[in-house]
Amino acid sequence: MVDAKMLNKMSSAPGFIAALDQSGGSTPGALRLYGVSESDYQGDEEMFRLVHAMRVRIMSAPAFTGDKVLGAILFERTMDGDVDGEPVTSYLWEKRGVVPFLKVDKGLNAEENGVQTMKSMPDLDTLLIRGREKGIFGTKMRSVIAHADKAGIAAVVEQQFQVARQIIGQGLMPIIEPEVSIKSPTKEQAEAILRDEIAQQLDKLPAGETVMLKLTIPTAADFYAPLVAHKSVIRVVALSGGYSTADACEKLSHNHGMIASFSRALAENLRVSMSDAEFNASLAATIDQIYAASVNKS
Repeated sequence: MVDAKMLNKMSSAPGFIAALDQSGGSTPGALRLYGVSESDYQGDEEMFRLVHAMRVRIMSAPAFTGDKVLGAILFERTMDGDVDGEPVTSYLWEKRGVVPFLKVDKGLNAEENGVQTMKSMPDLDTLLIRGREKGIFGTKMRSVIAHADKAGIAAVVEQQFQVARQIIGQGLMPIIEPEVSIKSPTKEQAEAILRDEIAQQLDKLPAGETVMLKLTIPTAADFYAPLVAHKSVIRVVALSGGYSTADACEKLSHNHGMIASFSRALAENLRVSMSDAEFNASLAATIDQIYAASVNKS
């Protein structure tokens, strides 16, 4: 069973979720944005050491607290790391009041029927048990939708919910993330199919089982309102999907009941060369901006 205090915070408190879960494939891009080029390190171990240092700098910044940041999604290596000698998960919850989540997917299959489903996760139960023992509250897993193909989108949603039931069975809260690409030429049509498919799967969940949804900010404001209101959904969060911080926040501000779960948009203005004072001030300003878009709706 999920932690009651964390569940209460995620269900009702104002704020947003920070996505700090870039994996091996997306880490070089995150580091480049931070001002660390691929010529500055050699090999994966050094790369992950540098990105962990960036994440620690974010997590330990004065503004990164549960007052505005409800949760943080972690890469597996980050979960296994520490902040000033304390495990990341306990540091986040006990010192900062931030609920820890874990990215559990292992990447994407090649595109078929306009979508990319998740790769097989044969060791998922082992990872879930380890995460639960470390104090993880929930998980996140991502698929990608490039085109409005009904069969493809149905396959993505069915797989997401199948894995979600496995996660629920291990006492954790799943964040279901079927991302619609913001570059899709049929984005709005894909969102319509996706909303219907998710609703059908939600209606099949046993009484008392709940999930979170992480969705691309829709083309039409409040398009996902029926999902926000569904009895089996405790929170709908929005991914930035490649939008700038300003654009993502502006679009999110028109969607009632959705809160942010931004990655690139959170770290967009942070640079390794900044002094601690500059870094902390920049992050605080971005946190305020994302918080306002998540809470203050027009």
